[in-house]
Amino acid sequence: ADSFHNDLHKDLKADFILANPPFNMSDWGGERLREDARWKYGIPPVNNANYTWIQHFIYHIAPNGITGFVLANGSMSTSTLSEFAIRKNIIEADLVDCMIALPGQLFYTTQIPVCLWFLVRNKKNGKFRDRRGHTLFIDARKMGTLVDRTHQELSDEEINRVAATYHAWRGEKGASTYKDMAGFCKSATVKEIESHGYVLTPGRYVGAEAIEEEGEQFEEKMGRLTATLKEQCSQ
Repeated sequence: ADSFHNDLHKDLKADFILANPPFNMSDWGGERLREDARWKYGIPPVNNANYTWIQHFIYHIAPNGITGFVLANGSMSTSTLSEFAIRKNIIEADLVDCMIALPGQLFYTTQIPVCLWFLVRNKKNGKFRDRRGHTLFIDARKMGTLVDRTHQELSDEEINRVAATYHAWRGEKGASTYKDMAGFCKSATVKEIESHGYVLTPGRYVGAEAIEEEGEQFEEKMGRLTATLKEQCSQ
């Protein structure tokens, strides 16, 4: 049935929700659904269902549940009035557990860059470490290998690296110790997210990858490279 206009599981509260909803769906019939119990964090726009899906999933997760879903990258930073307000409210309610930016060209059906959202109701879950007031950002855009002209794939090792980082940050049993890694992952506070205008794009937080110092002064390196270029050009 129609998930929005005929929610067949109104009382469902799930421990796990995994979803790949349609991106940027403009014809979801939003003009017919301006009031609903699911719109706790704001009324979603009539011309884009992204933030309708987000609130639909939040509504159906259990008190200690988690939802993970795929959305277009634009969902992390959209500044339209209603979407920004919903995102701000979700962040201030401390529901955003982890945001992952993925490389492009992962889908056969669309070239739109995508990201992963992980939302929880309770970051003080007794099974894991207390994560209240913090969100994990992972930038995986440099991962993946082209398998044909228009399609990339993530290797098992790359997938495991991302997953292991999230498990470590959550403090799950058997996971390694988490630490921030420039250019890849960062545990940011709600205050930091606020300072970035409530944008959830991981690149805003992880920074640049550290470049190993070569121990050679710029002037010396430039002189050496210039001399090498002149020698090669004269051959």
